[in-house]
Amino acid sequence: MTYLKARDIDNMSDEVREARLLELREELLQLRAQQALGGSASNIGDYKATRRSIARLLTKMNENKE
Repeated sequence: MTYLKARDIDNMSDEVREARLLELREELLQLRAQQALGGSASNIGDYKATRRSIARLLTKMNENKE
């Protein structure tokens, strides 16, 4: 599951957020590799959802630091 809702992120602990961030970054790396090798157009939606989920996680993590 690549898509994370803000509500789901709010309910996560800091450790779970960091673990999920690592998983999403690894998934994004795999999706980039598939695109570079001429992957199908269906991967574009997954790529976009993964990027946005990473951004949501980083935003919430940075809010907590302030």
